[in-house]
Amino acid sequence: MRSPDAAAWRRLFAKERRELASSRAWIVLLVVLGPLVGHAFITAVDSYAEVSGAGGGPAALAQGVSPLDGIVIPVFGAYAIAGILLFPFVAIRLVASEKQSGALKLLLQAPVSLGTMLFVKLFVLVAAWVLAWMPGLVALALWSGYGGHLAAPEVLGVLLGHLLRVTLVCSVAIAAASFTDNAATAAVVTLAITLGTWALDFIAQVRGGFALTLDAYTPESALRTFETGEIRLAIVLVTLVIAAAALLLAAVWLHPGRRGRARVAWTMAIVAGAALLTWAAALPRLSWDVSEDRRNSFSHADDRALSAIHAPLEVTVYLAPEDPRLADLERGVLRKLRRTLPRVDVEYAARGSGLFARPGEHSGEVWYALGTKRAMNRSTTEPIVLETVYGLAGITPPTNTAEAAYSGYPLAARPVGAALIFYLLWPLVALAIWFWTRRPRRSTSRPQVTRP
Repeated sequence: MRSPDAAAWRRLFAKERRELASSRAWIVLLVVLGPLVGHAFITAVDSYAEVSGAGGGPAALAQGVSPLDGIVIPVFGAYAIAGILLFPFVAIRLVASEKQSGALKLLLQAPVSLGTMLFVKLFVLVAAWVLAWMPGLVALALWSGYGGHLAAPEVLGVLLGHLLRVTLVCSVAIAAASFTDNAATAAVVTLAITLGTWALDFIAQVRGGFALTLDAYTPESALRTFETGEIRLAIVLVTLVIAAAALLLAAVWLHPGRRGRARVAWTMAIVAGAALLTWAAALPRLSWDVSEDRRNSFSHADDRALSAIHAPLEVTVYLAPEDPRLADLERGVLRKLRRTLPRVDVEYAARGSGLFARPGEHSGEVWYALGTKRAMNRSTTEPIVLETVYGLAGITPPTNTAEAAYSGYPLAARPVGAALIFYLLWPLVALAIWFWTRRPRRSTSRPQVTRP
């Protein structure tokens, strides 16, 4: 089969764009996003104003008032719901409709491979999702108009997390549509996979151990990482590997020339290759802290001191997963150590969990090993943990670690005009655009008359 030219790519892209624009599931999603985002934005602005001391109430410490936590994350939290529960149905329709109508067999005769067709579908879906960000971006623009502060790196980090998340979700939905005979079954399979990731997230929080390691790459946990202002290269690579594997599986099961054993053999090969690539993609430790308050980093003085440590740090944690000290240790210290040191191996060795769990011999202890030296303490606070690490490395702790504190951005604003925009104007605009795209197009060329 010859390689597709630019015209074939354009025609394929135009076809997928028209099918998506005419989809009722797509317009329903666009209409629903307005009220969802509007409610999230109005609630977030009111809560932000209350924390900032609106109405004469007590104001919180300015350092704790962050637009990232107070505005950006709640507003795009509406997209987290729509992206996992609504948008997969839009992706499923693009594949299931072609299978049921028989159009797929005709498309395979075009000078474009099946893999290329699936890639274009995914590209159109992701581009449509970016277009669906319009209500959220309008909300952020309104916040800026009220006088609110926004840090561009933080916002872009959250958007990147949502973009990767929907890329993975759409790839899984396309694969589910290729395995099944109709859209309803594909929707059930996609929902089952979603519930499975939620179950893994719950098990990881309760049991810890290997489940906690896997949970770091589920859509929910990965998005939470980006929402804290941290961009991890491993999460980006693992997400892209899984999405590519899902598209390859879809290409295998949609191809009419492969049946029975051939499909099973290709599926096993793709799963094995994806598992190996996923393991390799999870190895890089590189990450970036894009949060304005440097919540994922130590002080600059501590970063310079820790950069002299080249040996791997081994941490053995005897804290139950439901112990709040474990969350403090993970969020306040271990996450920063992973970003700073070349290698940090953490083992969660708590015995059991729940009401009938027995406390182990080392319950509540955290052991640190660097080379041949080991030390233990029960504290989960940053200064004491750093002091322990410095002692193991034989490094004198820096004396001047004080830095300018995060100022925070309190603002007692009101969501003026937000209800009108999101509850009325946006649904009307979305419906108007949908009806305009579905209207029949008139040909502008005049018919040619052939004279005898």
